[in-house]
Amino acid sequence: MAAHQEKKPSEERNRKSTQNGTRTSQVQWGRAWEVDWFSLASILFLLMFAPLIVYYFIMSCDQYQCCLIDPVIDLLAGNKYLSDIWNKTPTLTYRAAGIYTLWVAFQVFLYVCIPDFCHKFLPGYIGGVQEGAVTPAGVVNKYEINGLQAWIITHVLWFANAYYFHCFSPTIIFDNWIPLLWCANILGYAVSTFAMIKGYFFPTNAKDCKFTGNFFYDYMMGIEFNPRIGKWFDFKLFFNGRPGIVAWTLINLSYAAKQQELYGQVTNSMILVNVLQGIYVLDFFWNEAWYLKTIDICHDHFGWYLGWGDCVWLPYLYTLQGLYLVYHPVQLGTANAIGILMLGLIGYYIFRMTNHQKDLFRRTNGNCKIWGKKPEYIECSYMSVDGTKYHSKLMTSGFWGWARHFNYTGDLMGSLAYCLTCGFDHILPYFYIVYMTILLTHRCIRDEHRCLSKYGKDWKRYTSAVPYRLIPGIF
Repeated sequence: MAAHQEKKPSEERNRKSTQNGTRTSQVQWGRAWEVDWFSLASILFLLMFAPLIVYYFIMSCDQYQCCLIDPVIDLLAGNKYLSDIWNKTPTLTYRAAGIYTLWVAFQVFLYVCIPDFCHKFLPGYIGGVQEGAVTPAGVVNKYEINGLQAWIITHVLWFANAYYFHCFSPTIIFDNWIPLLWCANILGYAVSTFAMIKGYFFPTNAKDCKFTGNFFYDYMMGIEFNPRIGKWFDFKLFFNGRPGIVAWTLINLSYAAKQQELYGQVTNSMILVNVLQGIYVLDFFWNEAWYLKTIDICHDHFGWYLGWGDCVWLPYLYTLQGLYLVYHPVQLGTANAIGILMLGLIGYYIFRMTNHQKDLFRRTNGNCKIWGKKPEYIECSYMSVDGTKYHSKLMTSGFWGWARHFNYTGDLMGSLAYCLTCGFDHILPYFYIVYMTILLTHRCIRDEHRCLSKYGKDWKRYTSAVPYRLIPGIF
């Protein structure tokens, strides 16, 4: 759901008041005002089945050694009933509730109470107070960017405990994985429900709210654009970036510790999963200021899709490869391990350099060099809700001349590398690449629909100049 982002195609904005703006839709930001039948059906499906999908995957590992087919066979053959599977599922425990409460409270403390200091001594890192993109109502929110700092502090404490203090076992996350699932669900539903109530009765900015009149759509896709409590606690930035993504690398470390405990060694496949996904997580926090310009912050309202998705879907389904390797340790041959590592690193390079090119282009207003040449671009404009005209440049050279979302192509290469570490004995680890392909393709279409509404004929000129979405010459 969350955690994979695309930079908005609109880059450098020159704000100018105008009385004769271009004929551009003023609903180009955020989700829809009206709900069509397909969107409603999709939302009802996700609300009903997304929690069951997560449970099914985790239960399959716990009770069926990560085989996705065996539970269905057992049920169809009459060997087991749903009640049998449910009764064998670990329940919510006070220990898990305490662990999860302390975890979330600690991340809130790091987010709200400790201003960033990493930007003062890490060259090239942008942290501290930063401005986000303009909202539909014309508001520019400020954010305390301190995710990298929170990640470092959290992991320093984790390793200090593992090697010196021994207050808890490094396998604590794996050992309480299903009870923690119930805690994550409680938080996900609680924050989503609170966000909806807040949007109706005490929104942060009423002009940035959208109501369709359909309860299910508003609950899932959100009403408020940027719900906040106080000056700094921003729901979208916190739940998109913490606690789920900070936990991502801790979860993988706990899986590695469990593998060591069970088998006396950590396999090279588990090391690859930790390294490749760790690079992705660190990249996210190093570029957290850039994240303020992504589709999650700039377009999505905050509802169940982000609230529950970041609490449950992300930490439980994005870490399936490590979980699988606890039950089925895989020791890869040297050639295979090197090949998978190279695929992951090349994918990361494409993902990062594509975004870097766009960011450089935006920051310099096109006065830079991409691959040794001045970048090519298309001039375009659009209008905000308050009648202000904005001007943008859409780059058509570098990686962005190959495909309109080439950063997603690199992302998918990395996602495939994660899955390949697990071999081919089970399909469960490959859910991730299937899901990411669907998610990112849908994001391409969803974002381009917005851009067509936003830029009109300028967007058609852009798609003529860059005809492919993801794979040059194919799609």
